[in-house]
Amino acid sequence: MAEAVISIGGSVLANLITQVLGKVGNLGGIKRELQVLESTVTMLQALLDDAEEQQHQSSQIKDWVEKLKEVFYDLQDVLEEFNIEAMRRELKGDNQMIKVVRTFFSSLNQLAFELKMSRKIREVRERLVVIKDEKDFQLDKGPMNSQAERGWRKSEETHSFMREEDIIGRDNEKNNVMKFLMNLDVKENVSILPIVGFGGLGKTALAKFVYNDQMISRHFDLKMWVCVSNDFDMKKVVKDIIVCVKKEEPNYSSMDGLQSELRKIIDGRRYLLALDDLWDAKSETWPNLKSLLMGGARGSKILITTRLPLVAEITSPAQPLLLEGLSESDSLDLLMRMAGRKEWGIQDLDMLAIGKEIVRNCFGVPLVVRTIGRLLFLKQTKDEWLRFKDHELPKMSQTEEHIISVLRLSYDRLPSHLKRCFAFCSLFPKDFEIKKHTLVYLWVAEGFIQPSNSGKHLEDIAHEYFMDLCWSNFFQDFKKDPYTKEETCKMHDLMHDLACNVAGNRCRVARDDTNIINERTRHISYGSNFNLMDELPVLRLKASALRTFLSTTEYWKERQQREPTSEVDLGQLILNFKRLRILDLHATKVEKVPRSIYKLKYLTYLGLSYNRTLKRLPNSITKLQSLQTLNLRDCDALEELPSDIKKLVSLRNLDIDGCSKLSYLPRGIGELSSLHRLTNFILPKDKARAKNYCGLGELKGLKNIRGQLSIENLGYVTNAEVKCEDEILMGKHSLESLVLRWCGFNTDDVVIDEVLFDRLKPPSNLQRLEIWQYKGESFPKWMMDSLVSFLPHLVDVSFSACERCERLPPLDQLPCLKSLDIYDMPELEYIGSDQSSTSTASFPSLSILNIRKCEKLKAMPRTPHLEEFDLVGGNGAVLINQMMLGLNKLKGLYIRYIECLECLPEEGFQSLTSLESLHFEECDQLTSLGQGMRHLSSLVDLSIEDCEELDISKDESGNILDFHGCHRNLRYVDITLLPKLTSLPQWLLQARNLEYLKISCCRNLKDIPEQIEALQSLQNLEMMGCSSLTSFPEAMQRLTSLTHLDIYGCGELEESCKRQEGEDWDKIAHIPSIRINLRI
Repeated sequence: MAEAVISIGGSVLANLITQVLGKVGNLGGIKRELQVLESTVTMLQALLDDAEEQQHQSSQIKDWVEKLKEVFYDLQDVLEEFNIEAMRRELKGDNQMIKVVRTFFSSLNQLAFELKMSRKIREVRERLVVIKDEKDFQLDKGPMNSQAERGWRKSEETHSFMREEDIIGRDNEKNNVMKFLMNLDVKENVSILPIVGFGGLGKTALAKFVYNDQMISRHFDLKMWVCVSNDFDMKKVVKDIIVCVKKEEPNYSSMDGLQSELRKIIDGRRYLLALDDLWDAKSETWPNLKSLLMGGARGSKILITTRLPLVAEITSPAQPLLLEGLSESDSLDLLMRMAGRKEWGIQDLDMLAIGKEIVRNCFGVPLVVRTIGRLLFLKQTKDEWLRFKDHELPKMSQTEEHIISVLRLSYDRLPSHLKRCFAFCSLFPKDFEIKKHTLVYLWVAEGFIQPSNSGKHLEDIAHEYFMDLCWSNFFQDFKKDPYTKEETCKMHDLMHDLACNVAGNRCRVARDDTNIINERTRHISYGSNFNLMDELPVLRLKASALRTFLSTTEYWKERQQREPTSEVDLGQLILNFKRLRILDLHATKVEKVPRSIYKLKYLTYLGLSYNRTLKRLPNSITKLQSLQTLNLRDCDALEELPSDIKKLVSLRNLDIDGCSKLSYLPRGIGELSSLHRLTNFILPKDKARAKNYCGLGELKGLKNIRGQLSIENLGYVTNAEVKCEDEILMGKHSLESLVLRWCGFNTDDVVIDEVLFDRLKPPSNLQRLEIWQYKGESFPKWMMDSLVSFLPHLVDVSFSACERCERLPPLDQLPCLKSLDIYDMPELEYIGSDQSSTSTASFPSLSILNIRKCEKLKAMPRTPHLEEFDLVGGNGAVLINQMMLGLNKLKGLYIRYIECLECLPEEGFQSLTSLESLHFEECDQLTSLGQGMRHLSSLVDLSIEDCEELDISKDESGNILDFHGCHRNLRYVDITLLPKLTSLPQWLLQARNLEYLKISCCRNLKDIPEQIEALQSLQNLEMMGCSSLTSFPEAMQRLTSLTHLDIYGCGELEESCKRQEGEDWDKIAHIPSIRINLRI
């Protein structure tokens, strides 16, 4: 197996040499050594690319590569030592490089330093020459072939990788698993289904597909997903199940405490538990775990994915689902999609014929088909496809060894910069959710990102690397959070195995076994169970040259009962590993960072996020001139940043989001010209001391700020500050999201706020804008008159607590606006550019609209593309009557706390033919649903809560509501706190496809009519707090689909339904799962 040069590549070293050459000035001895060294490194790098691919075939080549890696590491240290020293001395001067070079090594200093560095560089160069001369085997100096380069350039343009949910050819398997999960006609409360197949067949993908199905989510009270992997530790599995539900580590470390906690969670509840990638369930240990899981309500299910038939035999007596390969036609379909032939509508019969031959050698393994498809994407001609089929494609069989060989083929075709980045990901545990922005900054910190001649930011280049690996199938499960925009991915187990193999002993995951760590280990990750002081002696002896110490603990596990990471422990860590580039201690209960942190002179990444007792950092940290990332997210006890933070001249990323006690930034932040990401710019509230803190003017100098920025405490900016600053945010062209928070308010002079806002005009490429607690009476002129010109790319806009504003800017003309939130604006009267017209369609892209507590809002333009509308409080009745017209794309409507709404307008509801979800809550004057409900032919989900005057059985004229069975798609109905409900309404009894019915706290409900027999699809019935209901109708016996009945707080009904004793028991005895007063 070829190992990646995870340490450092020749191209990275060449960049370092170039940097040093730019700083040596007239130091002739060093300059000559560097020039010779540059030539040697370039030549060796050309050989190394070929050696990487060949070393798994020859131990001689492998040994040669290992020696070369070690020297490359040492060379990087020497070059970075020079750069760091140059930077340190530069800071002592006036930052003028010419003067620095002139005085840097003056007199004796110059001679001593020149001799020292010349000696170090010469020694490394001589070692490289020896290694070069030792090569007595043939290697190819050629670069990546031009066809592959063209292919990679093409892939960078598209990145149209398939979504994971696009599972091809598994319809029968999906249906079988769904039937198993939904089946309640079972003898035992908990049933188990193992899904068996070798790696790459799609076991996890299949399980995830059904696990995330909406119907499955509604069917179970509780869902839990646990990745077990190689380590079947019963205590760990139980902990992970608890964490999955509570999102925090349990307070117990003993097995007795964990068992008790688990039973509290699952007992009496119908749950779904997925145990993914179970390897070594033993006949003597599995029964112990199984016994803990048997307390679930009837219909609880456990899905197990495993590669081993023996595991299936041990865990379940039932027949497992044996996953087989895809059919040839499905394999061909997937291959052509991944190769881009279907996407572009290319119908080449010759290519199709070659594809058929290729998929026959894939044995229906989806992971193999996807990987080969991406390789073929890079090959555009028939000859290239034939050459791949005949000469490059390994002979396949349904074994993981052969599957790995195909994955390795794909890895071997990667450019060297992507090989390094992929191999680094072996540090993350299996099934770990990798955050893209974190990975990007780690790659940058490691020096893996090659600068671009076009001047692209390193983070943008790293993003391209990430997308390349996603596109090539090395990453999967790519997701983007719709609100935070955070991007995440995972690695397939076999891809993770490949990453571990190619990383070799350079990257290690420190778990229980530190024997795997040796003197060549440079990168270590550790989890929540890692004990620093216990393992430190082993690491010191075996990995003294460590460069990465990375925490992979989930943030919520910080709360577990583990010992805090003490200042003494960290001091020992710093003392022993002075070559660290990355030190990540997030969620490790760090209380105090030692002053000796400055000794880590190579450090580029310091992660301290989620350490909730950390109050301050030592000022000595500002001596870390190479530090690029300082992550302090959610250190909610942090009170201040180091006063000399401006000395962190290399800082690119400062994350202080969630540091709620941080009340100001130190003076000098604006001098950090390398800063690209600053999550929060916190203005001081104390005006008397404001001159000692960072003011608004410093933000103007941070030209490279990108991504998201939140400016806080704008309400405390003084009139003098406002007059001094102009166009504070202009020029920040990479800013995508801006939050403006006025927060506290200590003046009645609203003019200051209005003038200030006018000078906060953001760059034109802004996509998200949030405005909080703005105290002005009107918005700036550039917003009111020219919003579309200034901010044409806005996608999400939010206004909150702007209490004096009567009008909003012309948001209706924004071409890209998709989401609009308007909260707590009591004076707002109009939305839109033309307040007199409500009939003209506008908002060309708006799909989500939330309006809350806008009491005076009278009108807004039509929103024909709206898909989700949430209306809370205010003058909602007027808006409902006006806005419903023409909303034929609306899927979700939520109406809450509307006092003046008496009846739903039939005219407006006529157009809601796409509406799937309708919710009412606390509409006190609503008396009838009205005849407009009969037009909601797509309605799936209906919820009505706490409407005191509402009679859902009659229209506004007192006639019985009869919708003639038009609600054929209605599946879920939830009725809560309706005092006027005495019997189930006729229209509800006509909903023949209803599956779930919940009635809560309807104290006057006395009758469930015999017509309930018509609800033959009903599966779940919940009756809670209906104290007047005493019995069920005889028709209950004929509800053959009813599998789940809950009765709680229903007095006499509970007595009549007692098991074997109650008068109504015979009516419900056929129902598999019955819970009365939360008892089974």
